[in-house]
Parts: sequence; C-alpha cells; structure tokens
Amino acid sequence: MEVLINGQPTAVAPGTKLLHFITAKGLEPKAIVVEYNGAVLAPEAFGATTFQPGDRIEILRFVGGG
Repeated sequence: MEVLINGQPTAVAPGTKLLHFITAKGLEPKAIVVEYNGAVLAPEAFGATTFQPGDRIEILRFVGGG
C-alpha cells in the first residue's frame, strides 16, 4: 500500500502502525512531531495509528543548536 511521507510516495505493509514505522527508521518518538492527514498527533497516539492507503504524513525532527 502507498502513503505519502514528507511528500514522497512510500510503500508500507497493510496494518503498519505509525510507531513501528518511526522506530524502524531509527527515530525517537519523543523527539519528533507527526502531522497525520493534517492533524498533529501526540506521541501517545503513534501506537494506535495504523496507516491507511493515501495517508499523508509529515515527520519533523527537533534540531538543537546554538
């Protein structure tokens, strides 16, 4: 199945949870912001969110510096 992640078509297996996708990419759930179909999700919702065909996901990382 295909979803858009940060504007790029991405194939994911049906039933894939957002939390699994995030951790498989080596991202720390508490260090990112996820917009799922236009709504910002709390990190607690990542494990309950399952990708659906055509979903649009934006993943933003916090960057620190000085």
